[in-house]
Amino acid sequence: MNKNNLPIYFAIAVVLGIFIGVFFSKKTNHKLSFIGSSSKEVKIKKLIDFIQRDYVDTVDTDKLLDGAITQMLGKLDPHSVYIPKEKLQQVTENMQGNFVGIGVQFRMIKDSITVIQPIKGGPSIKAGIKAGDRILIANKDTLSGKKLKSDEVPKYLKGKPNTTVNLQIYRKSNDSLFNVNVTRGKVNIKSVDLAYMLNDSIGYIKLDRFARNTYTEFKTALHRLQKNGKMTDLVLDLRGNGGGFIDIANSIIDEFLEDDKLIVFTKNNKGKIEKSFATAKGDFEKGGLYILIDENTASASEIVAGALQDNDKGTIIGRRSFGKGLVQEEMDLGDGSAVRLTIARYYTPTGRSIQKPYDHKGNKSYYKEYQKRIYNGELLYKDSIPKVDSLQYKTPKGKIVYGGGGIIPDVFVAIDTTSYLNNFYFGTINTFSFKYVDTHRKELTKKWNLDDFINSFDTDDKVLKTYLNELKSTKPSAKTKKIIKQYLKASIANDLFGDVGFYRIMQTKDKMLQKVLELESSN
Repeated sequence: MNKNNLPIYFAIAVVLGIFIGVFFSKKTNHKLSFIGSSSKEVKIKKLIDFIQRDYVDTVDTDKLLDGAITQMLGKLDPHSVYIPKEKLQQVTENMQGNFVGIGVQFRMIKDSITVIQPIKGGPSIKAGIKAGDRILIANKDTLSGKKLKSDEVPKYLKGKPNTTVNLQIYRKSNDSLFNVNVTRGKVNIKSVDLAYMLNDSIGYIKLDRFARNTYTEFKTALHRLQKNGKMTDLVLDLRGNGGGFIDIANSIIDEFLEDDKLIVFTKNNKGKIEKSFATAKGDFEKGGLYILIDENTASASEIVAGALQDNDKGTIIGRRSFGKGLVQEEMDLGDGSAVRLTIARYYTPTGRSIQKPYDHKGNKSYYKEYQKRIYNGELLYKDSIPKVDSLQYKTPKGKIVYGGGGIIPDVFVAIDTTSYLNNFYFGTINTFSFKYVDTHRKELTKKWNLDDFINSFDTDDKVLKTYLNELKSTKPSAKTKKIIKQYLKASIANDLFGDVGFYRIMQTKDKMLQKVLELESSN
């Protein structure tokens, strides 16, 4: 997957995050049945019976019903969604923050499952599987040379806890072929993408989602950064974070707000209001805080940004967030499928609803608002952000904030249009990077740690020139070469050190982080 911060990739990510949704911490186990006294239930059951018995062609009534449910929910709001049973497990795993399997990040290379990184703490590391290993066979199922798609691979590697899968592995680094038994276990899907010190006094934590394990990961990262004893400020990066559980978001907010400060309140269709307040347990109530947001910061992420902004805690930096102020709850349909139904709206402490407008006609234009933001110029110019005077609110210290469609940042940073590469370069760079690391893995691993790699790798541009020579028919401009150099280095770091390596290098020219350092130096 390409990791540059292109709008199209972040848009896909945020739609997935919003599809996952935001629910109450206690999931109600609703079961629906077509058997009952309701005339509407009888009507639907009769229709299904008529189709099964009398319709002229053979029809899969399960698929028919799935389609009908999807259409029905589409007439409600953009975030009430149907989850078919074949997709529910994956969605649930994302929200719980773990799955049962062997624990590897992989990529299909020349029709072979190639391990990019074994996941930290997972069964594969314990079994001795390493980056660059090819998985050829799993329990007598040949996996190489079968043109498997990436989404077909997990069914061979996942399974029930404590079951064993026998893998045949080819290790290129020593040209060996061997078998290894891996006992499947719980594998953590990390929520904290990155946590490190930007300088001696400013810490940085990037949150990917608000899953069940996110708060624990966040606290671990925060405590690790605080151990150096010099951290006075923290950057909380919520860019591209599509949301998750409200209670997890509230717990993280609680780390920054004083006792009894209002965090968020929800209101259901009966007008019932439920409020959440900060407690006395916060570990970073006195420190300085910067919150980074963008157009794909959504849902629970907006609860965090809104709560901190309305309580005059920290500085919100970036661009207007997505604008999702609806709360979903998962309801079991009894056959392994489920619906995520909107059951309430949430409001920031000043009373703002940040839900952007939507219709009840299928919501076809709802996810196209990104294009509108491009056309009206708001990704480049602060003055182009729409504001509605009637939705103006005031924080305790007198700062003016707005409702009606996302969180407007305190400090605007335009989208960086100078860092884009087209898909051709993404594909060729990723392929080149893997081949380069795969060929030189031993010497690279021995020579480089991450900090030295960031500072000193390819200072003579030898690797860059090798890549450019392989392009042959394409000659990038001098400006494009600079972008290629950074992405190439980041892609190689990703194959060597994982996501941390990729993000650290891409962030060396991050406009929002540069703004943080600028604001900090002026204080």
